[in-house]
Amino acid sequence: MMGPMRILVTGGAGFLGSHLCEALLARGEEVLAMDNLLTGSEKNLETFRRHPRFTFVLHDVTHHIDVAGPLDAILHFASPASPADYLQYKIHTLKVGSLGTHNALGLAKEKRARFLLASTSEVYGDPLVSPQTESYWGNVNPVGPRGVYDEAKRFAEAMTMAYHRTHGLATRIVRIFNTYGPRMRPNDGRAVCTFIAQALRGEDLTVFGDGSQTRSFCYVSDLVDGILRLLDSGATDPVNIGNPDEITIRGLAEEIVLLTRSRSRIISHPLPQDDPKQRRPDIARARTLLGWQPHIPRREGLEKAISYFRSLLG
Repeated sequence: MMGPMRILVTGGAGFLGSHLCEALLARGEEVLAMDNLLTGSEKNLETFRRHPRFTFVLHDVTHHIDVAGPLDAILHFASPASPADYLQYKIHTLKVGSLGTHNALGLAKEKRARFLLASTSEVYGDPLVSPQTESYWGNVNPVGPRGVYDEAKRFAEAMTMAYHRTHGLATRIVRIFNTYGPRMRPNDGRAVCTFIAQALRGEDLTVFGDGSQTRSFCYVSDLVDGILRLLDSGATDPVNIGNPDEITIRGLAEEIVLLTRSRSRIISHPLPQDDPKQRRPDIARARTLLGWQPHIPRREGLEKAISYFRSLLG
C-alpha cells in the first residue's frame, strides 16, 4: 500500500497501539487513534498528540464505530492484554474480542479498508510443541481463567477469516509474542515490567512456580516493524511476530537484577492455572513472506526498558 494513507488504530492509546501510531505518523500517514482508556493512557500519546496528522477519538469499540471520511486501513489493537487486566475485565475482554472485532470488521467492509487483527501467542495456550508454528492449533482451556483472553482472540481470528472469505475483505492477522519496551505500565502484571519495577524499588522479584517456564521477549520497535511489514504485504494467513530467543522466567529475573544492580531477592509464588510452560515463536513465515526478523538483543532492549522505568519511577 502506498502512502499517504488514512489509518485507524483501535486501542491506539495502549502500549503497542501508541507505538504503532507513532511509527505510522513517522512514515507520513494520517492516523486516528481510538481508545476508551480502560487500560490505555493519553500519556502514551504525549510525544505526538499535537501532530497535524493525528486525531484521538475517545470511544469503546464494543459499541458501533462511526468514522467520517475514507479509511485505507484499520489496525485492531483494542483489548486488555496483560493477565492482570483481562482477569479484572473478564466480560469486557470477551466483548472486545467478539463485538469489538465485529464492529471493526464492519467498518473495514464499509470503507473498503485493509484490516489487520492483533492476535496473540495465547491462541496456542499451554503448547505441547515448541517452537510454535502458525499451523499449530493450540492447547487452550476454554473454561480456565485465561480462557477469556485466549478464546476472545481465537474467535476474533475466526471472524476475521470469515469476513475475508465471505466479503473478500483484505485481512491480516499477526500473532504477537511477548513484547516489552517504553510505555508499559509498571503494575500491568507482565514479567519484564514487573521485574524491572520490583528491582528498581528494591522489592523481592516474584517468580511463579520454580521459574523454569520459558518465554521469548521481543523489543517493541522490532515488533512494530514486523506489523507494518505485514500490513503492507499480501499475507492473509496468521503470521507469528516475536523474538525466538528463549529464556526461563528465573533467568530473566536474574538478568534484570544484574542489569539494575539491585539487591532484590528472587522468591517463588504458586504457579497460576494454565500458565504456559513454553512460549517460543517459529518465525520462518515472517522471514519468508515479510523479510523480517528481530534485531534488538535482549540485553540491549532490557537496558532501554530499565532506563524508561527509572525515569518513570523517579
